[in-house]
Amino acid sequence: MADLRNYQTRMSPAGAQAGAVIDEGLRAYMLKVYNLMALGLAITGVAAYLAFQMAFSDGQLTAFGAAIYTSPLKWVVMLAPLALVFFMSFRINSMSVSAAQTTFWIYAALMGLSLSSIFLIYTGQSIVQTFFVTAASFGALSLYGYTTKKDLSGMGSFLIMGLFGVIIASIVNIFLASSALAFAISVIGVLIFAGLTAYDTQKIKEMYYEADDSTVAGRKAIMGALTLYLDFINLFMFLLQFMGNRNN
Repeated sequence: MADLRNYQTRMSPAGAQAGAVIDEGLRAYMLKVYNLMALGLAITGVAAYLAFQMAFSDGQLTAFGAAIYTSPLKWVVMLAPLALVFFMSFRINSMSVSAAQTTFWIYAALMGLSLSSIFLIYTGQSIVQTFFVTAASFGALSLYGYTTKKDLSGMGSFLIMGLFGVIIASIVNIFLASSALAFAISVIGVLIFAGLTAYDTQKIKEMYYEADDSTVAGRKAIMGALTLYLDFINLFMFLLQFMGNRNN
């Protein structure tokens, strides 16, 4: 019995030290995810603002603005980010960390180009206000997902099914042009992406494995950043649809 107690005494510091190493590694991993996501959002914001500034001169559309807003090229601008998301999702395991990170930056810039049209629809003040509301909400929801002991996987499955429902309803409303349905889609979209923010944060946290090499850990961090980036952007867009003030 004395030997067992001595063994436990000897092992407990080692166990505590291993736990501390894991916790430190997890914090570094999650910090990298958030930093990559934040930089992606910054690139998107700058690209959107610059694209809008280049699209107008003296209140008139420039050749660049006509190309990205009114010509068939607008469909390329709209669909290019989606294509790049699928490309990253399918190729991430064969890409180097630097290539994956560069692809993420390109995606963020293309998303900014695509989102620049919101300056045509909403006032600058309401866009800024909605961004800060989104940032505060996202931070609280992500913190909950990181700290909660509750398993959110069941909620995640339900939210993903709801997301498909919102996508289908949005496509249908293109033809119906119903303001009531658009408002309902916005509200449901906010709820879905609020839940997905918490769910995805927990999932990204659980993906961490202390034995991963730098390449695998880097890929995981980039995909985690992309996932949270998409949650943030979609939460922002749905909030903007019913919080934003439209230009006259």
